[in-house]
Amino acid sequence: MQKSTNSAFIPKLFCNIFGHHYQVSKSVTRHVKEYTCSHCNKQLTTNSNGKLVELTPKFKDINVTLERIYQTKRNRLKEKTFASSIY
Repeated sequence: MQKSTNSAFIPKLFCNIFGHHYQVSKSVTRHVKEYTCSHCNKQLTTNSNGKLVELTPKFKDINVTLERIYQTKRNRLKEKTFASSIY
C-alpha cells in the first residue's frame, strides 16, 4: 500500500517544484479548450473570460453543450456553402 501512495506523490511533488506541463486534451471550440497536466493529470478549461479554471462537472457539462452547438453550427454553414457552390 505504501508503494501506491508514493507513486501518486511523486508527480504532485514534481508539479509543485517545477510547475504543471499542460497539454491540450480536447478542443471544444476555436477558443475553448480542455487541458491536462502530463505529470499529475490535473484538468483545466477556459472559462467565459478566457482564463484557466479547474475542470469541474459543471464546466464539463458546459463544454459538452458548447461543443454540440458549435458542431451543429459548423455543419449547417458547411452545408450552406456546399449548396451555394452547386448553383
